Amino acid sequence: MKATCWMGKHDIRVQDVPDPHIINPRDAIVKVTSTAICGSDLHLYNGFVPTMEKGDILGHEFMGEIVELGAEVKNLSIGDRVVVPFPIACGHCFFCEEQLYSVCENSNPNAWMAEKMWGHSPAGIFGYSHLTGGYAGGQAEYVRVPYADVGPLKIPAGLSDEQVLFLSDILPTGFQAAEACEIKPGSVVAVWGCGPVGQFAIQSAYLLGAERVIAIDRLPERLRMAREVSKAETIDYEEANVLDALKQMTGGRGPDACIDAVGMEAHGMGMIGVYDRVKQVMKMETDRPLALREVLMACRNGGVVSVPGVYGGFLDKIPFGSVMNRSLTIKTGQTHVQRYMKPLLERIEEGAIDPSFVITHRLPLQDAAYGYDIFCNKQNDCVKVVLKP
Repeated sequence: MKATCWMGKHDIRVQDVPDPHIINPRDAIVKVTSTAICGSDLHLYNGFVPTMEKGDILGHEFMGEIVELGAEVKNLSIGDRVVVPFPIACGHCFFCEEQLYSVCENSNPNAWMAEKMWGHSPAGIFGYSHLTGGYAGGQAEYVRVPYADVGPLKIPAGLSDEQVLFLSDILPTGFQAAEACEIKPGSVVAVWGCGPVGQFAIQSAYLLGAERVIAIDRLPERLRMAREVSKAETIDYEEANVLDALKQMTGGRGPDACIDAVGMEAHGMGMIGVYDRVKQVMKMETDRPLALREVLMACRNGGVVSVPGVYGGFLDKIPFGSVMNRSLTIKTGQTHVQRYMKPLLERIEEGAIDPSFVITHRLPLQDAAYGYDIFCNKQNDCVKVVLKP
């Protein structure tokens, strides 16, 4: 089959690889009909996530048709159309029973690697380095799905792939980020990053009752989408001091909750931006936490900081004194996607949200390398790329 393979930093190739097959009786084989490039895939593309190996198959946002089932999968049938969540979860461990699916304690066969870096291991993740299991990803024609009796969600007829594909990751990620904000009537929420997760965080904040959402970015196409589609107020951080602007827009108090939808590769202005890039190149820090620093300083006293943006390792100059002295609450984590898929599918069916609005580019799988290039370098007004095998 054809699959998108990581061959090194900025080196993505669509190659012929062996077809997947059933290994465990709880496996399924899915024929992929739609898959997408996620912002967190760019951390692999740019070489910031360790333990990648040449030939690793990328992709954790995908859906398709069941073409083969293991003997113990009783809730699915051949021919079912399904969306597959990016965290792989057994469904029966302590954490899965607490609906903390992204920290399943049984699905990462390389848990010892993650434990050395993070203390404890998260769940396995499709196509996302050997730290999270070394599983083949979904930017391919076919994919093996472990624990298929727990993860895949059947999709009813009448909904297009583009309406439901993002149930695999970024729609639940934006929703979980907004849910963490403890939104009340009248709440003001600020969102750093107007990429796909940021857009869904904005819309989810409104769905959960926020009165105002303020979005921060620098790219005109993303700011325009945030204003015109997601209905946020916007700040261009290249044109204004974000902390000063937020104080002015909130009567000096600051937002009730702040969402960092940027993560480890934040861009920055001035000397602090240069500082982070130099330290990252010199391997003196793993991540560029410019957005996180700003979020922690901007949130009002007693507010909530929600971090769906991916961080991989060790950060420098985090103003933790601000967190402690101002009674901030931080909530973060890889998304517990299985918890949100059915409720969000219902909202899609009701017409409360149509996630397809973030798609700006549709490409055949064979053009995956081009898709990574324009997405990473913010070319051609690219916000989200969907690949069709």
